[in-house]
Amino acid sequence: MRTAALYTAAGALLLTTLAAAPAGGATPGAGPSGTAETRGVAVAAARARAAGVDFGRCSAGQDAPGGMQCGTVRVPLDYARPDGERIELTVSRVRATHRDPHNGRRRVPRQGALVHNPGGPGASSTYFPLIGVFPEWRRIAAAYDLVGYAPRGVAPSAPLSCVDPGHFFEGPTQAPAHPSEAYKRQRVAQAKAYARGCARRSGAGLRFYTSLNNARDLDVLRAALGEDRLTFMGVSYGTYIGALYATLFPSHVRRMVLDAAVDPDPARVWYRDNLDQSAAFEGRWADFRAWVARHHDVYRLGRTAARVQRSYDTAGERLAARAAGGRVGPGQLHNAFLTTGYYDDYWPSRAAALSAYLRGDAGPLVRLAAPDPGTATGAENGSAVYTAVECNDAPWPAQWRVWDRDNTRLARVAPFETWDNVWTNLPCAYWPAPRQQPLDVRTGPGRTPPVLILAAERDAATPYAGALEMNRRLAGSALVTERGAGSHGIGGGPNPCVNAHLEAYLLAGRVPGRRATCAPHPEPEPQAPSGRAAGGTPPVPRTGGGA
Repeated sequence: MRTAALYTAAGALLLTTLAAAPAGGATPGAGPSGTAETRGVAVAAARARAAGVDFGRCSAGQDAPGGMQCGTVRVPLDYARPDGERIELTVSRVRATHRDPHNGRRRVPRQGALVHNPGGPGASSTYFPLIGVFPEWRRIAAAYDLVGYAPRGVAPSAPLSCVDPGHFFEGPTQAPAHPSEAYKRQRVAQAKAYARGCARRSGAGLRFYTSLNNARDLDVLRAALGEDRLTFMGVSYGTYIGALYATLFPSHVRRMVLDAAVDPDPARVWYRDNLDQSAAFEGRWADFRAWVARHHDVYRLGRTAARVQRSYDTAGERLAARAAGGRVGPGQLHNAFLTTGYYDDYWPSRAAALSAYLRGDAGPLVRLAAPDPGTATGAENGSAVYTAVECNDAPWPAQWRVWDRDNTRLARVAPFETWDNVWTNLPCAYWPAPRQQPLDVRTGPGRTPPVLILAAERDAATPYAGALEMNRRLAGSALVTERGAGSHGIGGGPNPCVNAHLEAYLLAGRVPGRRATCAPHPEPEPQAPSGRAAGGTPPVPRTGGGA
């Protein structure tokens, strides 16, 4: 999480006590021990076990090779009323292959279903089962049915919407690191309008799209799959769902991998977590700029990180004056380079595009950064789910002056992502639905099998302190750290050491003690601005997401 140097510089930052939730308070009976919800989960799980999942061909929009099948599971919209409105979650599966990739004559016994959640909130793992074709996953795919699903609200599982998707990608846009008062007033108005749109387009059921209900849905899915205990892998925000599940249903856990763990401390969900994230992105942005500077002979963007920053700022100024391709302004530039904080796989292509643009060729930057209208519906849905879940989950400051004060201070030392993060989350200040109080995530000794936590030391989206906090709260858990690395979601990626721990846990239930470390995976090779690779091989696809 927060890099040490940055957080020392930000030590004077006083994070304000959250303001009281708007009138309405927490949803009655919504607490984890509320008898209505407890009974509702039991009723829904019993129904799901009896019905099972009628797996068959996936829809035309979901069809994919590899024997993937799709089906649906019905869950209550409101677990306090299991006989009321129900919604359908789309589920996907590829059956265990039973084939040992290292010994073709050996038949691997099936260990059950491995359910995956990629994070968000607002991301779907319906294509996760196809990952078994990659070498890093073949041993796991031999033993497990790989199962993905679209969580509630994520299309096609009762999709949420807050604005007309046709107006979701508006550009070119600005992205000031230190916005003017006039710009702030404009964004406050937009946040208020967005919150109203969520209520208008999603209706009274909006309040039931929460992390607690995501965890309850997971138990119903477990029952529908015929599993007595759940084997689960959550990435990013998916780790919070997993931690809630372990707290609510400890006896239902078989094995659980939490990869790129969020900080589950109720005092940090979600306002303070986002402040920490903005601080951590500054450290990862510095890592990227230092890498570009080391490859000045390829990119010609500067021999120091400071000079690379000036090159980036120059591009932003030019784009503010004239959008590239009529569609790429400073906002689109920022979105494209924000990905460098998630995966270093993106470093070569982003540096090459920036270099080409400053040399007069805008083509690579336009291809990377221009909004694609064909993805607007999915992007709008993902944004709606993200906003609904995070706003419903916890109290947020209701006064703009609190956001303005905290983030003005933070932006002095972490300008790269701070204000963009504010605009993403600001609708929560004006949210029309009741807020919940976050669950105190923790498990007692012996209440669950050991949980495996994976973390990169310089992860920006889910800073490392969150993994340490998760490790403290889940008794008997083991934390594997990739030192000096910052990829968001490291299981099944390019680090053989991490993957060995993942396999040992999922295939044999072995954990490496309370803490273990792995050396970082190699940095990417530079890619010439012409598009010609300067070395290296294509990156392995990741399972991470969200944040």
